[in-house]
Amino acid sequence: MSAAPATSAIGLVVPDFSLPATGGKTFQLSALRGQPLVIYFYPKDSTPGCTTEAGQFRDLHAEFVKAGGSVWGISRDGLKSHENFKAKLGLTFELLCDADEAACTLFGVIKMKNMYGKQVRGIERSTFLIDRAGRLAREWRAVKADGHAAEVLAALQAL
Repeated sequence: MSAAPATSAIGLVVPDFSLPATGGKTFQLSALRGQPLVIYFYPKDSTPGCTTEAGQFRDLHAEFVKAGGSVWGISRDGLKSHENFKAKLGLTFELLCDADEAACTLFGVIKMKNMYGKQVRGIERSTFLIDRAGRLAREWRAVKADGHAAEVLAALQAL
């Protein structure tokens, strides 16, 4: 894979990638060209911040669809964990499994974080808006979960 999209990559085409998804599907970025995509990376299924973020994307999902976009959540959790998380929250969009960190590396979201006084490698909560042509239109890094989905929706509607 090529270098991670960064602020300087705004306007550049995001390299194609493929990941297993909930619902027995496979996500292929290039197959979705022609519609805007919201791809959000989150640390772990069923944790407080991730539950808040996923719930807010769920609650606004109809508005994302109305604006012509689709929402995809990515973490390193396995598909079984994703299916349970999706069912528990009644998510109306698919979650992608990035166990080998291919997409995490592509987007540069793996960071060293402090957890209970220890340094651990983990996903920095980040969101990327990709336009109809497959170009990176906007990115949010180190976001706070609460209220973030509404901010992303506004950016999608402004495309």
